[in-house]
Amino acid sequence: MTETPAPADPQLAKIARRMLTAGAVRERANRLFDLALMDRLDHFTVDLTRLDDTARYVAELTRSEHPTLEVPPHARWRAFAVGECDRWGSLLGAREWVDERELGRAAIDLATVSVLTDAGAGPRWAYAEAVTGETYSRSEGLAVASLAMFASGIFSSEPFDPLRADARALAGLTAEELADGFQISASNPLIGLEGRLGLVNRLGQVLALRPDVFSCDDGSLRPGGLLDHLFRLFPEGRVPAATVLEILLDALGGIFAGRYVLGGVPLGDTWIHRRLETDDATAGLMPLHRPAQWLAYSLLEPLTWAGLEITDLDGLTGLSDYRNGGLMIDSGLLVLRDRSQLGLVHPIDGELVVEWRALTVALIDRLAGVVRQQLGRNAWNFPLTCVLEGGTWHAGRRLAREIRPDGSPPLMVESDGTVM
Repeated sequence: MTETPAPADPQLAKIARRMLTAGAVRERANRLFDLALMDRLDHFTVDLTRLDDTARYVAELTRSEHPTLEVPPHARWRAFAVGECDRWGSLLGAREWVDERELGRAAIDLATVSVLTDAGAGPRWAYAEAVTGETYSRSEGLAVASLAMFASGIFSSEPFDPLRADARALAGLTAEELADGFQISASNPLIGLEGRLGLVNRLGQVLALRPDVFSCDDGSLRPGGLLDHLFRLFPEGRVPAATVLEILLDALGGIFAGRYVLGGVPLGDTWIHRRLETDDATAGLMPLHRPAQWLAYSLLEPLTWAGLEITDLDGLTGLSDYRNGGLMIDSGLLVLRDRSQLGLVHPIDGELVVEWRALTVALIDRLAGVVRQQLGRNAWNFPLTCVLEGGTWHAGRRLAREIRPDGSPPLMVESDGTVM
């Protein structure tokens, strides 16, 4: 195992690809959860006596925000509509679309660049939206900014087709252009600009290297080419959600530079936890795949708009971001052994952070079951994506604001703009 590209090893590559699934995330997260129940982890203990109260908090918030329990999927599209403004609808109406597939490709393009630039913005950054006159911070601000950049055509190399993101424009995007789009200045600093730019540039490069996945029917290389790829793979039109993730992890693995590579296979948002003991080369590996899963969740609606049916939504896992993770600590479900760690900034690859994120994934599954029970719902009519949106993500934000005036998470993570 190494942090720099290694020569391909077919046997090791086969083993490594087992880590590129939602199933691997869930299985390894549950393995650490079992160790926590046995009091065998170094950083956290689990207090399941807090499960019912935490689920009640989430369920009550869900009912207050969605009285009919018609909760939309947890996806980037919710942030595009912040302030009850239908920005995407307005953009759709600005031009005529050949068919639903053309619209779907554009939506996939937008969601992809927006998700890949959606990591912790920091407490001092905000985006002033010219159209509404409103100012937004954190994830909503990043979403509104990325939508405005998409509408301007900055991600397109075709002047007469601005509402797209293609390989050439993404690979050539400059730091100045991205900084201008996010309104970055000395008084408005955004954490991780370099990391975000690197992801976007490498996305453009990967699109060009993987025409098998990203070539559109018109020959252009775009994230939206995934739609054409899925129609080719599934002519009957039914696609499991976990398969969407696996394709993304395989095709986009190269955009996460400087991460772990095993057998020539980039492992993306995968880190080391020494308590994960196995008898093969994956010993210690804890896959989390938060960016790819966030992208997969955010592509489910565009794929549906374009005519595909996405099945087995709970094949994906909960997201190990700082809002869901913050809920687990602030609610008392997760208890830090050393409370002094709350005042420190932790590296993303530190075992404490890896443990926190993994236990968050395992706990979301358990919370989901109790939340559904309290709401009178089940996994079929209230899938995990609705639990997240209803839900755990917003509960994490609200509880953070109740405890800390600035709404910051209980643990601070040194962000490079690519993961959390």
